[in-house]
Amino acid sequence: MLTLAWQTVKARTSGFVGAFVAILCGTALVAACGILMESGFRGGVPTQRYAATDLVVTGDRLVRPPGADELTFENASEQVPVPASLAGKIAAVPGVREAVPEQTFPALVVGPDGQPLADKPTFGHNWESAVLAPYAVKEGAEPRADDEVVLDAGLAARAGARVGDEVRVMTRTVPATYRVAGIAEAGGDRQAALFFTSAEAANLAGRTDQLSAVGVLAEPGAQDLAARVAEALRDDHVTVAQGADRSAAEFEDVGRTKSMLAILAGSFGGYAVMISIFVVASTLALAVEQRRREFALLRAVGATPKQVRRLIGVETTVVSLVAGVLGSLLGIAVSRGLRDAFAAIGVLPADFALSTGPIPLVAALGIGVGAARLAAWSAARRPSSINPVEALGEAAVQKRDAGTGRLVTGWALVALGLGTTAVPFFLRGELGAAMPVLAALVLVVGLALVGPRVIGGAVRLIAPVLGRAGLSGYLAAANAVKNSRRLAAAVTPLMLAIGFFVVHFYSQTTFGAAVQQQITRSITADHVITGVTGVSPEVAEEARLQGATATSLVRTQVITAGVLADSVEVQSHGATGLDAAAGDAVDLGIVAGDLADLVPGTVALGVDHAKWEDKQVGDTVDLWHADGRQAQAEVVAIYRHDLAFGDYVLPAADARAHLTSGLDTAVLVKSGDEAALRDLTSRYPGLAVTDGVTAQDGGEGRTQFLLNLIAIGVILGYVAISVSNTLVMSTAARRREFALLRLVGTGRRQVTGMMRAEALLTVALAAVLGTAVAAVPLVTLSLSTTGSLLPTGPIWVYPGALTAAAVLGLASIAISTRLSLRGKPIDTIGIRE
Repeated sequence: MLTLAWQTVKARTSGFVGAFVAILCGTALVAACGILMESGFRGGVPTQRYAATDLVVTGDRLVRPPGADELTFENASEQVPVPASLAGKIAAVPGVREAVPEQTFPALVVGPDGQPLADKPTFGHNWESAVLAPYAVKEGAEPRADDEVVLDAGLAARAGARVGDEVRVMTRTVPATYRVAGIAEAGGDRQAALFFTSAEAANLAGRTDQLSAVGVLAEPGAQDLAARVAEALRDDHVTVAQGADRSAAEFEDVGRTKSMLAILAGSFGGYAVMISIFVVASTLALAVEQRRREFALLRAVGATPKQVRRLIGVETTVVSLVAGVLGSLLGIAVSRGLRDAFAAIGVLPADFALSTGPIPLVAALGIGVGAARLAAWSAARRPSSINPVEALGEAAVQKRDAGTGRLVTGWALVALGLGTTAVPFFLRGELGAAMPVLAALVLVVGLALVGPRVIGGAVRLIAPVLGRAGLSGYLAAANAVKNSRRLAAAVTPLMLAIGFFVVHFYSQTTFGAAVQQQITRSITADHVITGVTGVSPEVAEEARLQGATATSLVRTQVITAGVLADSVEVQSHGATGLDAAAGDAVDLGIVAGDLADLVPGTVALGVDHAKWEDKQVGDTVDLWHADGRQAQAEVVAIYRHDLAFGDYVLPAADARAHLTSGLDTAVLVKSGDEAALRDLTSRYPGLAVTDGVTAQDGGEGRTQFLLNLIAIGVILGYVAISVSNTLVMSTAARRREFALLRLVGTGRRQVTGMMRAEALLTVALAAVLGTAVAAVPLVTLSLSTTGSLLPTGPIWVYPGALTAAAVLGLASIAISTRLSLRGKPIDTIGIRE
């Protein structure tokens, strides 16, 4: 059977090209997602400040509640401190030469122009930790007094400072003046460093009994030190990093990137696998359908159904193995292209290195081959099961309708997709906004299954009109009526491309508009104070002393756990810190309780989340703060405006205490004197006063939008290839039909006109169905979030998507038609199918 299959593949190379391309591209896409996911665990950048360490011990950022399995966790978004006593415990482990305590905190040097030098992340450290890089003083001496500082060489050059000069350094308060005791040789260029005495560093970090990390220097020849240290600290909720993992402990952006990559690649990869299976299945089904005469002849001469199925399966395996291997290797290039695109929009550090191991490539190959075999099994059922006596007769025309099982499944999926579109009315927030994409996918799959029935009905309505458009129109109408399954196979991928892109784009813009709409309505402050890296908590207090109504606004994260179907579920929620005296500066839309009761140890909940958790005013909730610390809080208020403030509103002091920076995101001021505010902010370099919500930073939302757009763009690129692939296959298979038409007197121009009419019909049906697939979920999302029937976003994107799909469809059919008409009709009619 393998020999026969291989001979068939070699003899019918053109017939297998479509399946080969679909599997190749699908495998490449899945492999790229796998490489990104692996890089979320093993990738990174070379360590700099910890270059001399053998191990780095930091607080464990994984929040895994009791009873949760190994895969159920969330990552804390902020640095998790460790007890200072841990350094002594680590030093006692055999093989440890020295355990060096490390304090890291944001610290900015004020430049000669009076503005902070914030062109790169700048952090203060205790001088004791300089050995970890190692930093070496090249001018001056180490800091010995609390008013002395050592700058790295790059920072000193930008500040124009020399040994003995005075510089102003800003942390959580107004800048303080320090004397430059020395200048150290830089340990890298990703971050700038300042070094203080240990006492001053602990004071500036705001934690005398806690450390950012502990650097471990090993004794010469020490073996298995990481395992011994981890065993000694197994009850201390810490992470022991070595090798490339040390950079995640050193660089906050690298740590966040690795977590983000794992999550993004998982969700992106899920979509990629689903669409890959869908595309491969439809392509193989079309390829098998085009060979129905061949299989009919095999059945007529005695081949059993099992032999036909086995032949198709072996052929598919041969093609998928070759395409899968090449696609896995191509996935390496795709992953690097995605890495560069993500770096361009600021999601990944430019120097982040991907980890390319064999596991993602082998997994992608397995998924590609498995999807192809599953598709082959499905496609082989019909040609292997027809009666040998009826085989040749049935092979000449298409089956009149799809099977009952297929129709039932298809209509059930359409109903499920329509039901899913209503989810945003009951589940708000980002999860609800993601439902339209899922609903659109379910609708597309359902319509693909019932496509012959739906397309057939539509064609019967259009055919009379099309038939009056001359001979070409008449031929196109006759072909469409008699071959609605072939037309449905051409319409489906175009419908997928249109519907998937439109719903994905406008669901994001609509949800973003809903968030901005609620922010505009909810933040009623007259002035907003923002800073380069944050705002000192002193600013809100001083603004209140001036007689203004002011509140700190602190954007943060809250992690919660719950039991769902006997399993522990962990979720991360957006949260905001506010002062109880927020007063007229914000409007949360309180429905129960009082914001004035928001004191440390309490919390306010969004109304939808409160219903989901079955919480009321007076109840208590268990949560984990942004730095992974667990807490209990009493519910004192429930509010409506959760899109603007997140599911949780905390006291600003509680939210701020769990941020590495210890700074406010902004200060909201109502009824303040603008001149007095500007005088206040002038004492804090880098602060700015703006009117109303114009100061709200949409950078994070825009970055997320661009990130999703890149991811969906790659998937749509694959869909576009499959669209062209399917249309070319479908058209090229009709060479003998074209030759027969020409032999009975139809002119070349009339055949071309027939195909042009069919192409227009294909594009029109795809546009209508694709629009319907996108419109239903988008309308429900828009109604549930903005109150409008029409989704929000640039209007030109929709006609642009239709135009791109039309050009792709028309060009693919036109080119393949022209190529199919090149030969002489008398020669083409003799070509075997």
